[in-house]
Amino acid sequence: MKIALVIGSTISTIKDEVIRGRKLLIVRDADTAGKPTGEPYIAVDTVSAGTGDLVMVTDGSSARYTNQTTNAPVDAVIVGVIDSLELGGKVSYRKE
Repeated sequence: MKIALVIGSTISTIKDEVIRGRKLLIVRDADTAGKPTGEPYIAVDTVSAGTGDLVMVTDGSSARYTNQTTNAPVDAVIVGVIDSLELGGKVSYRKE
């Protein structure tokens, strides 16, 4: 899994039937402080995340193993919203 920051959303009226009705969010990989580090990409939201949330993303073939994305043509899926991160006994990120 990866840590990513939700930076926006996208709407696609024409898409594969299997992902019709799914919320598509734009995310960027992030560091453990919640700062974006990578290029933006689209992930299917399965947990009602929103812009500004730090999330857990699974990608590649693993993205097709959630209840909502089984056998779907997806490469990235949001599987959790992060409340806090702790490294070495110190909190590096806490949701406000």
